[in-house]
Amino acid sequence: MIVGATPRFRQIMFEVWKPLTILFVWDVAVTAFHFMTPIKEPPLPTALFGTAIALFMGFRTNAAYARWWEARTLWGALINASRSLSRFTLSLSAASNTGNDLHRDVIRRQIAFANALRCQLRKESVRGEIDRSAGVLLAEATAYESNPANAILNSISLVFANELSAGRIDTIQQATVERILIDIANAQGGMERIKNTPLPNGFRFFPNLFTRIFCLLLPVALVESLGVATPIGSTLIGLIFLAVLSIGDDLTDPFANSVHDVPLTAMCRTIEINLLEAARLEAPAPITPVGGVLW
Repeated sequence: MIVGATPRFRQIMFEVWKPLTILFVWDVAVTAFHFMTPIKEPPLPTALFGTAIALFMGFRTNAAYARWWEARTLWGALINASRSLSRFTLSLSAASNTGNDLHRDVIRRQIAFANALRCQLRKESVRGEIDRSAGVLLAEATAYESNPANAILNSISLVFANELSAGRIDTIQQATVERILIDIANAQGGMERIKNTPLPNGFRFFPNLFTRIFCLLLPVALVESLGVATPIGSTLIGLIFLAVLSIGDDLTDPFANSVHDVPLTAMCRTIEINLLEAARLEAPAPITPVGGVLW
């Protein structure tokens, strides 16, 4: 996620330079054709066409941003539920005089869950994060699971089931924990829904098609009025449309591990710090932005 207040024009140009270069060459060709041949271009209603495209692209960008914001909201809910799980487990450990073993076991599993979910959403390897957070045994137990994060969540539930069978907690306390785990599972399900359900094809195909057609027609409509400045004017207008198109594409998948995504690594580190500090364990340093980007 870009956190700097200064607009990143270099990032925008990096994303659109290829189609923008093709557009500039086309603009130069149209301008040269206009001055070197007696054929004159027909008037085109580009203003009306551009307005319609802008409305369509605005609607599509809003839909993409809604997905991005929902992803951020779900991760916020996961952070809150993780803190609640840690706090409740800590109180159970103190009330039952079992020491901090239960609390530390649960929070390590919850940290492993958050990191495993992050890796699953980004299509990265999960094994290393589980091994680092919760130990080799849990990593081996989830190695053959199709959804390691869900397997870790089930293991947390089994920890409290064992506590109940041993008589160290009662059914009301277990039910309270299960409600917290349900909130965590609901957040996970929402994230997986966003990741596995792309925007409808029409939202992706038609804005790209219409924007490119508009950019091709633009110099034809402007060359009569702009003259030799047509390549500059048409390219600048095309840059605006291509930039908005690129922003919509970037926001469509908030878990693609790009500079525009939800900062999953930083939020997982927040969970890790909060839970380890609650257990009086050494916590790592927070994730800081790198080059104005928080990962």
